[in-house]
Amino acid sequence: MTAAVSTAFDFTAYLEDSRLRVEEALDGALGPERPEVLREAMRYSLLAGGKRLRPILCLAACDLAGGRAEQAMPTAVALEMIHTMSLIHDDLPAMDNDDLRRGRPTNHKVYGEARAILAGDALLTRAFEMVALRSPGLPAERLLAVVGELSLASGAPGLVGGQVVDLDSEGKEVDLDTLEYIHLHKTGALLRACVLSGALIAGASDELLEALRTYARGIGLAFQIIDDILDVTASSEVLGKTAGKDLSADKTTYPKLLGLEESRRRAVALVAEAKAALTPWSDGLAGGRAAPLLALADFITGRDR
Repeated sequence: MTAAVSTAFDFTAYLEDSRLRVEEALDGALGPERPEVLREAMRYSLLAGGKRLRPILCLAACDLAGGRAEQAMPTAVALEMIHTMSLIHDDLPAMDNDDLRRGRPTNHKVYGEARAILAGDALLTRAFEMVALRSPGLPAERLLAVVGELSLASGAPGLVGGQVVDLDSEGKEVDLDTLEYIHLHKTGALLRACVLSGALIAGASDELLEALRTYARGIGLAFQIIDDILDVTASSEVLGKTAGKDLSADKTTYPKLLGLEESRRRAVALVAEAKAALTPWSDGLAGGRAAPLLALADFITGRDR
């Protein structure tokens, strides 16, 4: 594995500062939706906390490509809206059927299934409004490219397609290729959209965009491997969601297919590959402008929830 990021970069402070800025932007992103219960349901899940890794990845990629965080913030908010939609819908009884998310009852447990579906739909469509109508001063061709990335990530080529294969695979023997297909689409597609969108907003070169695709693939798979491990090893209280759900649903996971130790080894190797892709932009002991993305990659394999 490549060397850890130098302590000259204060990742803890960076992560907390970025999270707070994202939280403020999320809080101001929802207008006077009517009826009021719709707005409540949208805010209930969107503002439920969390690490906000997806919007932070977007901001970090924008910075790496020479842009400014405020330019990417509307898109960062949009990405968190899409992610929140996916959580609301995944938790529904017809999907993963979960009662707990981020330490409190899932959206449909509070607002009912129909309203939860509609709240997710409203967040998804608001996400595209954030990019198209709330990103002033950016070239139209860049915003159009971002809309394209978000469309691919949130639709059949991305998380929707991954969810369908995931549901169809329950209770069946699944090989590693199929498992990776599920997670490159269900989880990895949105993570890829995060880093590519941030870079596109800043006008990144083709060379950097290709490197970020490699980076995103590595962290996307590593993220899901760690999720699978934590589903086995962590408690519901620590995770903020129901532990052991994959086992009870008879899903194939990385630990089930490879074992815990091999799964951990694979996650570490994927993070190393992801970080290596950014080597040309990692000048200096602190990792240069790539430092946040390098540290975020390490954070993925080191997290406990």
